Amino acid sequence: MSNAPVYEIDPQAFWKDPYPDLKHLRANAPVAFVPQLGAVLVTRRDDIFVNEKKIDIFSSTQPDGLMTRLMGQNMMRKDGDAHMAERKAIFPTVSPKTVKNTWKAQFVEMTEAALTELHPKGRADMVLDIAKRISGDALRVMTGLTNMSWQEMDRTSQGMIDGCANYTGDPEIEARCHDCTASIDEHIAARKPELEANPDTSLLSVQMQAGLSDEQISANIKLAISGGQNEPRDVIAGAIWALLTHPDQLALVQQGKATWMDVFEEYARWMSPIGMSPREIAKPHDLHGVALAPGDRVFFMFGSGNRDEHVFERPDEFDLTQDHGPSIAFGAGPHFCAGAWAARCLIADVALPMIFERLGNLRLAGEVPFGGWAFRGPLTMPVAWDV
Repeated sequence: MSNAPVYEIDPQAFWKDPYPDLKHLRANAPVAFVPQLGAVLVTRRDDIFVNEKKIDIFSSTQPDGLMTRLMGQNMMRKDGDAHMAERKAIFPTVSPKTVKNTWKAQFVEMTEAALTELHPKGRADMVLDIAKRISGDALRVMTGLTNMSWQEMDRTSQGMIDGCANYTGDPEIEARCHDCTASIDEHIAARKPELEANPDTSLLSVQMQAGLSDEQISANIKLAISGGQNEPRDVIAGAIWALLTHPDQLALVQQGKATWMDVFEEYARWMSPIGMSPREIAKPHDLHGVALAPGDRVFFMFGSGNRDEHVFERPDEFDLTQDHGPSIAFGAGPHFCAGAWAARCLIADVALPMIFERLGNLRLAGEVPFGGWAFRGPLTMPVAWDV
């Protein structure tokens, strides 16, 4: 990176709160090399929106990337026809029709079961006891890994996302990631015979029906678990925290002046649960005077783009009345999150309204620390309610 501005970060401070650094980069060096991450960060929303579509330059195919090495080459690490073929194969699982007709009723049933069990206790951790369980149970049925507990679903997801964000090369994190991927493969192998005999619309089953290889199936299920567990978990808990700490915004929903979908979309913009997506430069390219060369690693910083002052009126505020339409929380190009419809249904249609309905006078009961920049959300969230 001979001519890219160099911007130094404190990795621990960046993990705790990346937004001050990202704001500085947007204003002063929107395309900058961060040596602690070994990558060029693209931080402005419109730059991300335009360039994520240029797959001939900003390639998702990264054979030496952390995700590929740790989880296999899933469809997120493929471009063009190879990507679209696998995306088409999984569509029967994540289509709006399947979400509405198959998954929603199961989401309601599982959420009801969790809240019924927890309600008499009067207190819990919203992240660890509620959001994690709702998200994990949803993934169990959608992936077809009904032989996996919601606790193991969350453990394996966290192990993989930690591994994929392990740019400092911590050997313990890598070893834990390998243990998690091995667990997923064991659960896949155990479920295959039953799904061969009784196919359904789960992710494992539709990939088997489409004739994908064992390697493709395994990699795509790991992808679904890595993103499909932490994103709903973190948005369910985080959005509830946002509403409880912004009672004026909660009142808008309760008065019918805003919807639960507004809550979902605005929170996902404001506190992007998936904060970045990596790319590798495939051919020489100039971006704002920075010469990008083949092999350079680039991070599209969704979490930064979603707080771009040139796009959003009040970017640093959680405000249901502002236009969140330009949000790139789910991506902006051909790799737009395939699970978006399922996430919206689980969180906005089911989890948020049911939690506020069933847990009367829901309130915070302690400090709520946040962490992460590649994946961001509340770490713990003690809450209480009236029994």
